Amino acid sequence: MIRTRVGYSGGAKRNPTYHDLGDHSETIQIDFDPTRRSWSRQYRTALFFHNEEQKRIAYQSRDREAARIKGKIQTEVLPATEFYAAEDYHQKYYLRQDFVLGTELQAIFRSEHDFMNSTAAARVNGYLGGYGTRSALEEEIDQLGLSEAGRKKLLERASSLRR
Repeated sequence: MIRTRVGYSGGAKRNPTYHDLGDHSETIQIDFDPTRRSWSRQYRTALFFHNEEQKRIAYQSRDREAARIKGKIQTEVLPATEFYAAEDYHQKYYLRQDFVLGTELQAIFRSEHDFMNSTAAARVNGYLGGYGTRSALEEEIDQLGLSEAGRKKLLERASSLRR
């Protein structure tokens, strides 16, 4: 994974917002080198593809996972429509909850656009959310651009990550 952004997709309304969503679903956009049906369109699981190759890979992956669990995957595979980034306060949620790390990364990535699109901010946000492993964090912490105090804080906050 390179970076993530939250936003809205899958509907026809132009420029939706959290309080005026129209027919869109909240989505996550992932740049990169679930098995129960959702109870609402807003929080459904869906994979939006941009071309036939992504569509083919999405269906292959879905079918492989269904075979592995011997069950049905409820994630929809749909053509991508325009992606609208959510409001700034929705971006990098876990990182915004941590004053020390959030402030440090926002000082590095001064504009909201750069902060939202930062690989380092996405990685730190994921670790703060409990995703990833301790060993992966230790391997990449030097590349995240954090100060010594920021590195220490992230390692403390991520102490519950599995090895």
